[in-house]
Amino acid sequence: MDVNHVLQTFAIYALPVLFAITLHEAAHGYVARHFGDMTAHAQGRISLNPLRHIDLIGTLLVPIAILFVSGGKFLFGWAKPVPVNYSALRKPRQHMAWVAAAGPGANLVMALAWAVLLKVAVLLPAGQLAEFLALMSQAGILVNLIFMFLNLLPIPPLDGGRILTSLLPSRAAWRFAKIEPWGLPILLVLLFTNVLNGVLGPLIDVSGALIRAIVL
Repeated sequence: MDVNHVLQTFAIYALPVLFAITLHEAAHGYVARHFGDMTAHAQGRISLNPLRHIDLIGTLLVPIAILFVSGGKFLFGWAKPVPVNYSALRKPRQHMAWVAAAGPGANLVMALAWAVLLKVAVLLPAGQLAEFLALMSQAGILVNLIFMFLNLLPIPPLDGGRILTSLLPSRAAWRFAKIEPWGLPILLVLLFTNVLNGVLGPLIDVSGALIRAIVL
């Protein structure tokens, strides 16, 4: 493996991955506080400082490794989970959906922000800085779209699973939530059988093209 290529890829993706994961978590805590749960606030986890959320293995090493293994087509990682006490929310079932949706929503906002930065890079005079900024911006769009759509999958404990749980009738929600311990194994099976790429790939490609068309 070309060491220079590895270092270049790491330099391009490190910052987008770091912010995509950590601000995703911070958004959960912020919305939870808005609806009455002060747990994350009390622990100092509602912060835009990535250092408060970073997990060395899950936030940097695992995502970069999976990017290499998948040829840049898939990304998976995690930060230190922001604690949310759903029973402390003013309307637990309804507000759980908003808390869960906050993470993917933050990723969508970041994808748009990286697209604006890509526009800036395109307008800069040609050179190494403009090229690097453009590559990082494109990585930022891709990374955030991957995390957004991945987390919206209706598999607990992913955000999509939380949203679906909040929308189902009580009995069905209770039964559905019982598969949460199997969520990660299910996700890994879908990843290694290439099912995830088949499902998420078209969504990411279309939305990425749409964002670039709007901004550029």
